[in-house]
Amino acid sequence: MNSNPKTRPQLARRLTLPLLTLYGLGVTVGAGIYVLVGTTAERAGIYAPISFILAAITVAFTGLAYSELSSRYPVSAGEAAYVQKGFNNNTLSLIIGLLVIASGTVSASAISIGAAAYIENFAPVAPSILTFIVVVLIGLVAIWGILESVLLAALLTVIELAGLGLVVFYGLYNEPSILTRMPDLIPPLDPSVWGGILSACLLAFFAFIGFEDMVNVAEEVKNPKKTMPRGILLTLLSASVIYFLVVSVVVLTVPLDQLSQSAAPLQLVFHDSSEFISILFGVIAIFATLNGILIQIIMASRVIYGLAAQEKLPAFLAQVNSITHTPLKATILVCGIVLLLTYTLPIGQLAEATSSIVIIVFCLVNVALIKIKVSEKTKPVNAYQVSIYVPFLGLFTSLFLLLAQFWL
Repeated sequence: MNSNPKTRPQLARRLTLPLLTLYGLGVTVGAGIYVLVGTTAERAGIYAPISFILAAITVAFTGLAYSELSSRYPVSAGEAAYVQKGFNNNTLSLIIGLLVIASGTVSASAISIGAAAYIENFAPVAPSILTFIVVVLIGLVAIWGILESVLLAALLTVIELAGLGLVVFYGLYNEPSILTRMPDLIPPLDPSVWGGILSACLLAFFAFIGFEDMVNVAEEVKNPKKTMPRGILLTLLSASVIYFLVVSVVVLTVPLDQLSQSAAPLQLVFHDSSEFISILFGVIAIFATLNGILIQIIMASRVIYGLAAQEKLPAFLAQVNSITHTPLKATILVCGIVLLLTYTLPIGQLAEATSSIVIIVFCLVNVALIKIKVSEKTKPVNAYQVSIYVPFLGLFTSLFLLLAQFWL
């Protein structure tokens, strides 16, 4: 095995802007929107779409910070590299990297259990066996190649987005009056109403978590200094529009008392539809969960690879297979961790902590950009840049969301 990092196999730059954006949408527009609508409507009522708009504005500041950092330092294990540049602290950088890996593997484990449950409706096999098969097969796809695995993720993302498009189309087709009722979504200047909207905003924010995973495939993106910022911003903008349209249709077509009590709120839009629609939605849910597993495995394996390349983890984890040009050993390790978590630990409780972990990472990444911009003597060449006020606003909003979890 060639140990010279300049001559050994490298990750292949094969991802274009459309593929990167679909990758970002795949990890951002996930199962959250399928279940969050009911809970946000319980808090904000018919004004739930406004909560998603506020959440989009809130996350935009951190998204802009990630855009600049990914353009400055287009490397795998992005957050760890950003914190290293900002704080010059190897231990803190490693901790951030491990937190990102933890969030990805825990998320993949929880989604694997959900995927097995959906598949069981069509294939009566024990969930434990289905989970093992799902993780192994998705792991093999991730090993196959970055272009192949992201193309599959892109296809699954298109199917997933088509499901959301079906919600909007069917809702408008069934009740065309929705278009004339859109002004009803504008909230009055009532403190009690806005209290509910802000409370729902905290939940809606979690539907945007995932865009940050995009930075961990930066070494496989063509022209990353330009493509990474564009991909992140396109992902957030597209997700915002999708969320607003879907949530607006749902709150205007489904009675709020039913919506707030449903664990599958989007299916209520099809309450009077044929059995075919119900089956179709079940199939789309399977694709959505498989997509979530694939993207999280890709992300976590790249963070492990990046940390190893930065000499923070054992060097063998930075080895890239000469045939597939993917981090084979890192991917196998991630799949092993996912299976271990799935079979041994209380995934539900761990999954609840994932959002807090991500917000802590957001805080440190914003502080890192502040320190980098304050200390630098010359501006970077050809890198995307934002005002220094942006990471300050990103830090403030992230801290607010972190503390708000204990208040709301």
